Amino acid sequence: MLAYKLKVRFFKNSRLNAAWRRRRAAQGVDIGDYKRLPDYVRRFAPGKSFIDVGCMWGVNGEYSFVAEEAGAARVTAVDVFGPTPEFEQERAERSSSVEFVLGDATRAETVERIGRAEVVLCAGVLYHHPSPFDLLVALRRICTETLILRTATILEIDGLPNAAVYFPMLDAKARKMWDLGSLGLQRQVGITDEFQPAEGYGNWFWGLTPSCVISLLKTAGFEVTERATEAFVETFVCRAVAPPIEHALPSESEAREMAADISALGIARPA
Repeated sequence: MLAYKLKVRFFKNSRLNAAWRRRRAAQGVDIGDYKRLPDYVRRFAPGKSFIDVGCMWGVNGEYSFVAEEAGAARVTAVDVFGPTPEFEQERAERSSSVEFVLGDATRAETVERIGRAEVVLCAGVLYHHPSPFDLLVALRRICTETLILRTATILEIDGLPNAAVYFPMLDAKARKMWDLGSLGLQRQVGITDEFQPAEGYGNWFWGLTPSCVISLLKTAGFEVTERATEAFVETFVCRAVAPPIEHALPSESEAREMAADISALGIARPA
């Protein structure tokens, strides 16, 4: 654990982090950068329907407008708050046809309202959701071709792939390890301070390792085709594929048959 803490401390040092980025880039590794998001949108959006999930916080629908400007066939911006005055002003000045939908993408009624799109962008959302797998499943229901996912992550833990940390209810000492203020992040709700119930999805809920995110994506029905790495952030480009598991609730008669078979086989035992 000490070695891991030292590794985290290393990457939280802005100077050392920058040196690592330069070295890895020189080695040919695709190093991610927040400023590259518009490039991803411009590459995949032209001629396609486009949905931006989590479009408002700090960006005021910017990537939705980038998609529209790039020639997207239809653009829908979705968030749990807004639309902001900045968004409305930009939409008016552009005479934009971007549609804003207020809703939680994990809820069936929101999915029904926004429909499906060939390209879906979800940036800065996954770690803010208490149920990240449910969010990815919802994104798969929405997405028919390409998902662009950018999310905060934590460093891989040697010998423990798919590891994750649940931030709420950690004490101050434990939270300090995940505070990225030294890298320029402002307040991380639920890390900089205690978990704030009134802030809802504004809290940081999960610290997911990249391997965990990749496994969640695969389980939800996405194949990772591109990956750009940063110390505490990953950007993934994914192709929508058939989910490996999708549980369908049986009918009343099927359920009774299943129950009878399980009882007859005697395989149901308390864990």
